[in-house]
Amino acid sequence: MDLMYLLELGLNGALAGLMYALIAMGVVLIYKSSSVPNLSQGALTMIGAYMVLFFSTTLGLPMWVAIPLAFLTMGLMGVGIERFALRPMAGRPIVMILMMTLGLEIFIEALTMTVWGGSGRPLRLGISDDPMFLGPILINRAYAYGALVSLVLFVGFMIFFRTRRGVVLRAISDDYTASWSVGISVEGGVALSWALSAVVATIAGVMWGSIQSVDQSLSLLLLKALTVAVLGGMDSLGGAVLAGLFLGALESVASGVLDPMLGGGTRELVTAVVLIVTIMIRPHGLFGRHDIERL
Repeated sequence: MDLMYLLELGLNGALAGLMYALIAMGVVLIYKSSSVPNLSQGALTMIGAYMVLFFSTTLGLPMWVAIPLAFLTMGLMGVGIERFALRPMAGRPIVMILMMTLGLEIFIEALTMTVWGGSGRPLRLGISDDPMFLGPILINRAYAYGALVSLVLFVGFMIFFRTRRGVVLRAISDDYTASWSVGISVEGGVALSWALSAVVATIAGVMWGSIQSVDQSLSLLLLKALTVAVLGGMDSLGGAVLAGLFLGALESVASGVLDPMLGGGTRELVTAVVLIVTIMIRPHGLFGRHDIERL
């Protein structure tokens, strides 16, 4: 098989993987502050894209106005989810909170199906369909822009977690009780993480929606995001970026090589295998914190 073809598959896959990391960062943000794996991040990604369409298409606002309004709406939605759905469950077993986030995923999917139907809706950002050229290698322009957005957000969060508010969130993540004892508003910190996660989900929804249109299938990106988050470490933003690069490149090359022989479906198989193997061999991920508890 041609080496340039494999390089093209790997590079485009890595860029797509950075877009998976965009969703995974939302999962990591919530886990870092509350130790809860958020199973509703896929639905938040989907409804964030629908919010942009609502403001831009239904209300006829320009995209540069519609996207910030969607950010604001989704940020408020994230705060509302934390306040009214999750805060009352404080102290419950983690599996019950996990089921609540799964219930939110199902509810949001059903809500969007009821309101907008199941047909795909185009979301146009003005990104050209023409590929970019890196020598003889063709690069998907939309993937390149999405990867750039993901890296910019990653750098932004690295800076944020060195600010006073970011240090507060890190303290909450380390020890709830100690944070309460020194006067830190744990509830406010967790609500902020949900708001940030919802905004990140909206950004991911906009980028993915511009590639594959906006419909309920956007929520299926949750599996990719969870695999990236688990592989990189549920509390590691840098791990999410590196794991996204790895998973995207691996599934792209594997599908390019194996799909002609197997008839398709290799991408999903690779994602499932990576998730299962990671949980079996290194459950805290490549860069996640491995807490040791004394029995």
